[in-house]
Amino acid sequence: MRAIQITEFGGPEVLKISDVPEPVAGDGQVLITVDRAGINYADTHQVENSYLSKTELPLIPGGEVVGRTADGRRVVALVGSGGYAEQAVAHAPYAWDVPEGVTDGQALALVLQGTTAWHLLKTSTHLQPGESVLVHAGAGGVGSLAVQLAKLWGAGRVIATASTEDKRKQVLELGADAAIDGTPEGLKDRILEANGGKPVDIVLEMVGGPTFDESFAALARFGRLVTFGAASRQSAAPIDPSRLMKGSKTIAGFWLADCFANPQLLGGPLTELFELTAAGKLTPVVGGEYALSEVAGAHEDLRARRTVGKLVLDPTR
Repeated sequence: MRAIQITEFGGPEVLKISDVPEPVAGDGQVLITVDRAGINYADTHQVENSYLSKTELPLIPGGEVVGRTADGRRVVALVGSGGYAEQAVAHAPYAWDVPEGVTDGQALALVLQGTTAWHLLKTSTHLQPGESVLVHAGAGGVGSLAVQLAKLWGAGRVIATASTEDKRKQVLELGADAAIDGTPEGLKDRILEANGGKPVDIVLEMVGGPTFDESFAALARFGRLVTFGAASRQSAAPIDPSRLMKGSKTIAGFWLADCFANPQLLGGPLTELFELTAAGKLTPVVGGEYALSEVAGAHEDLRARRTVGKLVLDPTR
């Protein structure tokens, strides 16, 4: 079958089509003919071996797929790796039936980025009605869903950062109350201004480096900041514990892989997200579809912040 298999670590240039053996499902697994595969920012880290978990070569990237099983089920599945291919294997508890009213692209947006947004707001930061929420990269896959969910769940004010005027317009259309430039210089002041001069209660942060530093400085008393990525590939400055005590602030970390030991931590939120989407209350943004042969370009676009929403790969092209 056709697949993107990398044999050396590097940038988008190492992503090339290969002919590889078809995967075989073992006990407790399902074989899926892939209609679409999801592309995530984490994939760019995995390809260059800078992800939280180290990667062994050769590797077929891609953590989630949507397609058909041999018995005709339409499922979306988390596969860990192997998604950039015409066929993929998933452990049965991590393959969920996609309901009518949810498209392939929407299902891919929800299975990983949607469940991440759900846990960031409910599990990591315990959003309460009326609280202010700052969402970094509000036009991205996680961010575009987090903006909508925060509003649905009663946030008092939702502020999103985005890198261009078009993206800022889009997050406002998704329901954000304010959209600001996410450039680190002067970011704290822009956050406070967007929140009526007050610090924010919750920050969803995935840029790292000085963006993290500025965001923490804008955190209110009893505020919570959750970090779930480092898109800038920079480390934040160390924080002395006394800075947490003064203001009773919390820094949390979140990595969806830590939910994998219990499928219900994924299936429960996913069911809720499917229902919201089918009812028209949540709109997963599908930002672009690429042929298998165009995957290097997709990674380049992701890294250059040229994309919005969920990126999808078509293995038939």
